[in-house]
Amino acid sequence: MQRNEKQDLIGALHEKMSKAAIAIAVGYKNIDAAATVKLRKTFRENKVDYKVVKNTLARLAAKGTPLEKFTEGLDGPNAIILGYDDVVAPAKVLRDVLKEQGEKMTVKAGVVQGNLVDAKGLAALADMPGLPELRGILVGMIAAPATRLVRLLNTPGGQLARVLKAKSEKAA
Repeated sequence: MQRNEKQDLIGALHEKMSKAAIAIAVGYKNIDAAATVKLRKTFRENKVDYKVVKNTLARLAAKGTPLEKFTEGLDGPNAIILGYDDVVAPAKVLRDVLKEQGEKMTVKAGVVQGNLVDAKGLAALADMPGLPELRGILVGMIAAPATRLVRLLNTPGGQLARVLKAKSEKAA
């Protein structure tokens, strides 16, 4: 790779790292090409970046970003996973990928909104509800009092209608 190509790669990676809400370093070994293609597709479908980058380039790109501490301990072959909006979704996708790959992939470190997190922290994050689920819970909580009020207001009218119907059937 030429020097100017490396600088372009570092610049693009620096921009992505500065926007990332979550970043995870994953060590890998003995992953075949078909599994790698499937991995990349899985991450892409979930709007998560998956990049295999040399450690020195990752360190250079991380300078001046919240991910600077995270890249210091990288050694061996690594892939970096970057998520931007929802911090739970990349952790859930990674959990599923780790189950599928077994011992071929290991979590080395992670940063969630500027805080360094280990593999156990990422596992706990993956167990939390994601942004869409939290939005659904919030909408349900907001709509619950209105739903109860409508049900309460409809109850006397419904009871009156049933009494009138019973009276008309009895009279007929």
